Amino acid sequence: MNAKTEEFLHEIPGLQWVIAVAVVAFLLLGSSAQAQTCSTATDMDAATRTALETTGKRLFDMASKGDVFNLKQSAIPSLAANFAGIETAVIENKDAFAGATATVRPPYLLKLEGNEPAARAEFLCGVFGPQGQTANSAVFVIPNLPPGTYAIDILDVTGGKKGPYTLSFVLQQIGNDWKLGGFFAKSAQVAGHDAKGYIQQADQYKAKGEVHNAWLYYLEARDLIAPVPFMSTLETDHLYDTIHNNQPKDIPADGNTTDLPANGKTYRLTQIFPVVVGSDLDLVVKYQSPDVSNTGQTFQDNMAVMKALLAKYPEFRSAFSAVVARAVQPDGKDYGSLMPMKDIK
Repeated sequence: MNAKTEEFLHEIPGLQWVIAVAVVAFLLLGSSAQAQTCSTATDMDAATRTALETTGKRLFDMASKGDVFNLKQSAIPSLAANFAGIETAVIENKDAFAGATATVRPPYLLKLEGNEPAARAEFLCGVFGPQGQTANSAVFVIPNLPPGTYAIDILDVTGGKKGPYTLSFVLQQIGNDWKLGGFFAKSAQVAGHDAKGYIQQADQYKAKGEVHNAWLYYLEARDLIAPVPFMSTLETDHLYDTIHNNQPKDIPADGNTTDLPANGKTYRLTQIFPVVVGSDLDLVVKYQSPDVSNTGQTFQDNMAVMKALLAKYPEFRSAFSAVVARAVQPDGKDYGSLMPMKDIK
């Protein structure tokens, strides 16, 4: 796997994956170098492909009915013992799946050999060219994965109340059965636009000189285009290049911070990224704070950061519905405030 694919997999801000709940409970401890192979749908035998597709449809049927009991019964033991995250995800997304139709994409079959978990299991799927990925390839990188046979089922869900979604399952083979090991639910659209729409809008922002909006919309397109966070494709690699080629120098990214003066103070910004809140696309700004325990004062700081941010980057007003400012103290504890864009004067 090339460097851009690996960095793509590690750059996704945590909040951008709020919709996708990933509980891969079989990811434990250990490390070793082991044989890692991936078979695409065209490489695997017909019986295996049929079994994977049938399992995906069966699990979707349970999710669409909110049937967490049978989903839990269908899970691997370690996940069944820690099923709260999956249960929450199923309940939260029931309306998106109820009455919808799911189409299973060609599945992937992943095999990891050896006697110990792999610190970083990397599966190269499909045909690769001299420059890396092709239209028919994919890369999966899963940390701390025990030896075994796994599969990735990705379903395109249409006809639901909330528009198109993807629902992805990580499966593990136990005996002759395929068991649920991970659950990822993602809307394929935000505010009525899919990844292609966000790329087009980003291109328009770039043409107008609104380079910060362009960069953030490319980020959102990247988030929408990958059904699971540990998968990269030719499309995500292309977006990686676009994002890095268009990254503004005056915005916090790649671990670098920027200073934002406001009300006689200087706030050190650590991250700026888009986030989906309901049907809106909002903007998150994180900054360093020595202490967030005084929530009244921290709220005032959050408001000061919002106002200064929009004063410095007025283009954000046309691209986002609201701003979320989060003060983060050294131990990671934070305090956030959300304000609609129209109310930030």
